[in-house]
Amino acid sequence: MEFKRKKDLREHHDKLQKDIAKLLGIFQQYYSEYEKGNRTFPIQHLITLAKFYDTSIDYIVGLSNDKSNLNNKKTS
Repeated sequence: MEFKRKKDLREHHDKLQKDIAKLLGIFQQYYSEYEKGNRTFPIQHLITLAKFYDTSIDYIVGLSNDKSNLNNKKTS
C-alpha cells in the first residue's frame, strides 16, 4: 500500500530518503520501496515517523486530514 503522505511529509521537512532511512535504521533502498508502496511499511516505522514529524499515524496513512498530533491536544 502506498502512503503518499510519507513522501509529502519528507519533502515538506526538506529531508532526503537517505535521511529518513537513517532515522529508521534501514537502507535507503528499503525506504524507497516503502515510499513507492512496493514493501509493507512496518508499524514501528510508522510510529517513529509520527513522532519525528509530530503528527498522527492516521494522518500518515490517510485516515485523517488533521496533521496535528492527537497526543499534543489538550483535553477538557
